[in-house]
Amino acid sequence: MKVEAQKTSGRWRFAALHAVFIVVMLSLGELATRMGLLDPTFFGQPSGVARFLWENVPTAKLWIDLGWTMAGVMMSFVFGSVAAFAVGLMFVRWPELERFADPYFNAFNVMPRIALAPLFILWFGLGIGSKVALGFTLTFFIVLSATVAGIRGVSQDHVTLCRTLGAKASTVFFQVTLPGAVPVIFSGLRLGLIYALLGVVGAEIIASERGLGQTLAYLGATFDINGVMALLLVLALLGVAIVRFMTWLEKRLLHWQ
Repeated sequence: MKVEAQKTSGRWRFAALHAVFIVVMLSLGELATRMGLLDPTFFGQPSGVARFLWENVPTAKLWIDLGWTMAGVMMSFVFGSVAAFAVGLMFVRWPELERFADPYFNAFNVMPRIALAPLFILWFGLGIGSKVALGFTLTFFIVLSATVAGIRGVSQDHVTLCRTLGAKASTVFFQVTLPGAVPVIFSGLRLGLIYALLGVVGAEIIASERGLGQTLAYLGATFDINGVMALLLVLALLGVAIVRFMTWLEKRLLHWQ
C-alpha cells in the first residue's frame, strides 16, 4: 500500500509540474504578444487560440472534419499494417523473395511520399481515397521493417527446442515466434499510426473536400494564425493520445512479460 501510494503521489507531482510548465509558457507567450515582443499576426496569441477553440469546438464542422481525418488515418493504418504483416511473413518464409523485391521496395521507400500526393489526388480524386493511399504508403514500409526485424529477432534456440519436442509449425509461430516479435512489431505499429496521421493531414492540406488538413490550409491562407495554432494543438494532442493508446495496448498484450 505504501509503495502504491508513493507511485500515485509521484504521478500527481509529475502531472502538476507539467501543468505549471504549460501555464508559465502560455503566460509568457501572452505577455510577449501584449507587450509587442511577438507579433500576434505571425505567431498567434494564447488567448486568441483559446477563444478560437471555445467558439469552434461546440460546432459540428470541427467534429466532422476530425471524423473525416480520423477515418482516413484508421483506414490507412489498418490496410497498411495488414498488407505489411502479410508481406513480412512472406519475406521471412521465403528470403529469396525478399532479396528479389528489396531493390524495388527500397526505391519506392526513399521517394518523398508527399510528392506523390498530386498523383494520388489525380488517380483517386479529392475524397478520402487519395488520403488513404498516401497514408498507406507511409505506414506500409514502417510496419514491414518492424515485422521482419521482430520475427527474425526471436531466439532461434526456442524455436528449435519447440520443433525438437514435436510442436507443429502453427504452434511454434503463435506460441513462440509471434509473442517474441510483438514488442518490435508494436514499435513499428506505433510509428506507423503516427505516420498515417501525418500522411492523411498532409494530403488534406494539398487538396481535399473535408478534413482538419483542409481547414488548416484555409486558415493559413486567410492569415487566421490563432486558428492555425489551435488546429496544430488539436493535432498534437491527437498524436499524443494515439501514442498513449498504442503504449497501453502493448502493455495489455505483453502483461505476461
